Amino acid sequence: MLAELLRTPAVSGPAALVERNLVIYRHSWYLLLAEIFEPVLYLLSMGVGIGFLVGDVPGTGSGGYTAFVAPALLATAAMNGAMNETTFNMYAKLRVLKTYDSILATPLRTRDIALGEVFWALLRGTAVTVVFGALLAAFGLVGSWQAVLLVPGALLIGFAFAAVGLAVVTYLRSWQDFQLIQLVMLPMFLFATTFYPLGVYPRPIQIAVECLPLYQSIELIREPALGVLDGRVAVAAVYLSVLGAASLLLALRRLEQTLVR
Repeated sequence: MLAELLRTPAVSGPAALVERNLVIYRHSWYLLLAEIFEPVLYLLSMGVGIGFLVGDVPGTGSGGYTAFVAPALLATAAMNGAMNETTFNMYAKLRVLKTYDSILATPLRTRDIALGEVFWALLRGTAVTVVFGALLAAFGLVGSWQAVLLVPGALLIGFAFAAVGLAVVTYLRSWQDFQLIQLVMLPMFLFATTFYPLGVYPRPIQIAVECLPLYQSIELIREPALGVLDGRVAVAAVYLSVLGAASLLLALRRLEQTLVR
């Protein structure tokens, strides 16, 4: 049945993988709600709860601490939405279900699989961030005209982390290895200026934090959301573009080695 679907002349190449995932997820779209509720809960507990104690934050206008935290959580939602697709879900298809072995029996090639999964992760991550962004706008936490840059910013974040996840999944040996991913992701989430500004660190630690991909993702979203458009946004965009391109090239090579034996 899978082979029949992928041989459908209406689509070809990476689009066939996107169509396949759409067919599967149209009956389980509600699973994405968990990825939306998670940043909402963080926003309520940290942004609103702790924000009541923090009070006003310079540069955030009337939104205060909540307006400072909200864009960071949006960037995190884009990251998680893309990473979850190209790590957890793709690992099952790659190692357990052997889905890609069946796909390679069709005219699709390894490159189509890689690009198709990245495109799908982009769609999934963007859907999550658009819904979360709409909630932020409804609460008046995103008001600048420059906030229109949030959607392309979320797309770029999704591309970078989808490509990273695609490369990482080829190195995983078992489900237990996902603990190693969390060992990286959780500290990055906590320390990449999600909940407090970079200035709280001494300069040597600031440099280390600035190298984190989530920090650059937060800069890409937070600055436009707060009405600031300067060189930091350009640096973040270049950083994520290079990271995504390099990770995708590595993932293509690794997938070729893994699937074509």
